[in-house]
Parts: sequence; structure tokens; C-alpha cells
Amino acid sequence: MAGGLRRLAMTLSQLPKHPQNSVELEQYSTEGDFAARWISAIVEAGDLNSESKIVDLGAGNGVLGIGLLLAGCAHATLLEIDEQAASRASEGLTTLNLNERAELLVQDLTNWKQWPEHLNCDLVIMNPPWGFQKAKADRPFLELAFSSPAKSIHLLHSASATHPPALAKELGWRGEVLLEGTFRLPANFEHHKQGIAETAVKCWRFVR
Repeated sequence: MAGGLRRLAMTLSQLPKHPQNSVELEQYSTEGDFAARWISAIVEAGDLNSESKIVDLGAGNGVLGIGLLLAGCAHATLLEIDEQAASRASEGLTTLNLNERAELLVQDLTNWKQWPEHLNCDLVIMNPPWGFQKAKADRPFLELAFSSPAKSIHLLHSASATHPPALAKELGWRGEVLLEGTFRLPANFEHHKQGIAETAVKCWRFVR
């Protein structure tokens, strides 16, 4: 497992970088090392197998969706609103010869009122905007995921956020913290005061 985790972390770290152009969209890229640790925890939880279909909401450069493909899922649908970020995800899928097992959709999921019937999945994964720039920016992601047919939902969020498990319970899901760690936020935007900011995060697992 350790060797596989190291290889996964290296591969994900070498993906085309997220352009991180938008402050409003809170485009913070999930680092390869952290993504690999999270995906390893998902596998150990028994939520991923060779028949799993996954959806990555707000996929960015595709690090999570691609990571789950490399971990062995059958198919991944990557949803991303930013065309430049989606282009990086496309590059990564092509480089790793994963296009036949993936679909990349450039769409604004915040306009969706409920989960599309045609988008079947077993697992949803996401690192949505946390609402630091726009209040409740994560709400459309959470509500959409909790309306999905998925057996499990995996969410990366600020450790200080208490509303995701509360909303999950309200909508018929129960949550547990699968992984805790530190998330690095590069100073790409003017409001950052230092070179690298760090914040505590939790990776939540929700099941019905």
C-alpha cells in the first residue's frame, strides 16, 4: 500500500496545474500528496471497486477524479465550470490514457436544482468552494450531491465547518470524518498576506 500510495502521489503531483484564476470560485488546487492520502482512505473504507462509477464535482484540474481512476474505478465524470481548468483536466486524462474511462463536462452545476437522472454514480467526490469569498458558495454542491444516487459522498472542507454534517443529517445521510490534515493555500490572490497559507481540513464520508 505504501509503495502504491507513493506512486499515486507522484503521478497526481505531475498533473497539469490548476490555473487558479478566480477568487470568487475559490480555486484552490488539491495537492497530489493530500489527494493520494484521501483516495487511499476512500479505498480502505471500501467505497471504491473496479465497477464503481464516480462523479467529481468542481473537478478543477481533475486531480481527484483522475486519482480515483488510477485507484481502479470503472468510470469517472468530471464536472468543472472553468474552461481553462477543464482543459488541464483534459490534458491529464489524455497523458495517462484515461479518456475511454472518463467524461469531462464543462458546466455550471450551481444552476442544477437536482441531480440529473442520466448521471448515474456510486460515489461523489468534491472539494467545493468553502464560502470564504461568497457566503454559502458550497451549498449548491452539497445539496446536489445529497440528491444523487451515490452510495457514498466524499467531501473536503475546512475543519471549522459544522454545517455539512448537519445538512447531511437533515437530508437523510450520516457522516464521519475519514481523514484530517493540513491544506496549503498558495498566495495566488491579492488577499493573501503570505507566501503559503495553511488551514486545517477534514475529509468527510457520508452514507445513507
